[in-house]
Amino acid sequence: MKKIALTVLSLALVSQASAATLTVWSHFGTSELTWLKEQAAAFQKKTGNQVNIVTVPLDQMKDKFIQAAPKGQGPDLLLTLPHDQLGALAAAGVIEPMDKYVTSKSDFDKTALNAMTYNGKLFGLPMYAEAVAVVYNKKLVPNAPTTWADFLKVAQANTGNGKFGYLADLSNAYMQYGVISAYGGYVFKANGGTLNTKDVGLANAGADKASAFLNDLRYKYNLVPEGVDGGAAKSAFVDGRLAMLLTGPWDMGDIKKAGVDYGITAFPTPPGATGKWSPFVGVQGTMINAYSKNKAIAAQFAKAVAVSDAQVSFNKAGGRIPVSLSARTKLKADPVVVGFGKSISAGTPMPNVPAMGAVWGPWSAAIAQSVQKANQDYSSILKKAVTEINGNIK
Repeated sequence: MKKIALTVLSLALVSQASAATLTVWSHFGTSELTWLKEQAAAFQKKTGNQVNIVTVPLDQMKDKFIQAAPKGQGPDLLLTLPHDQLGALAAAGVIEPMDKYVTSKSDFDKTALNAMTYNGKLFGLPMYAEAVAVVYNKKLVPNAPTTWADFLKVAQANTGNGKFGYLADLSNAYMQYGVISAYGGYVFKANGGTLNTKDVGLANAGADKASAFLNDLRYKYNLVPEGVDGGAAKSAFVDGRLAMLLTGPWDMGDIKKAGVDYGITAFPTPPGATGKWSPFVGVQGTMINAYSKNKAIAAQFAKAVAVSDAQVSFNKAGGRIPVSLSARTKLKADPVVVGFGKSISAGTPMPNVPAMGAVWGPWSAAIAQSVQKANQDYSSILKKAVTEINGNIK
């Protein structure tokens, strides 16, 4: 009996010795933080490894992590960070490639996986994503228009007498990237999972046509009045004065609260465009500290919170759009998940390279200028912006 007792005791000691304590930095709050703590408790029960959650504000996480990680003071896992910060973290050498830990990727949205890939390596495991789409009022638009001709007809039929058929922030480069992409414009040329920052496509012939189309939405088709921003457009929609709104999941809470009977669809292929509308996609995912002593266990927890059932419960907690395809199938009764899920899958990840910081200012100013008055010299405006961008890229 003594021998058996000693054996049980020794096994228990080995188990305790091999158990790890993970530190996870997260910006989640309220219901999403509760969800994460529940996931941590389930992980500890299943594996014996403890997970300590430390709340860090999203706008401070990247810089704090870059400073702390090399000193051995950072967390084992970041949960989560936007993918457009991934390039800076990878370039600083503070996050670990995850390819060897993630053997199966078939359940992840490909757009989300591309967003988490930097220089051909997977540096983060995607958890949720967002992209814009057209939200329409079913009372005014019973069936979503799928072609530009139908879209224009519906929009113009609902415009006038204080009402609007279609509104969007035309001066916002992020919001309008789907149009730019459809005509063949791009930020950086993608070559096999790597972005070429020396090839900026924001002043090519396609980008010129895109700016002309955005200008036409205001001055030719008379759909979007001057001075309309995202806030004004949303207000018109929740008040029932707008038929179709270009927005993202972030506005759905107010739209639901207003009791609007809504549908969600893609913006149609613009006239004369060579490709389909492909909006910018923002993805958030988990990233492993390159200096962590518990990388394999950190990867195990990252995968645990990204599986289908966890993604479903995460959506229920905070309404985020999952990147697990099977989770979306389980949530097929939710029009927000279905509508924005399709937009994400058809979208283009925002560039995740550090050089993107040189792009936003000049590009945003150029897009805004292009819709300030009719029939602009789009080529000149965009070329000036790209010259500035190229000069800013280090």
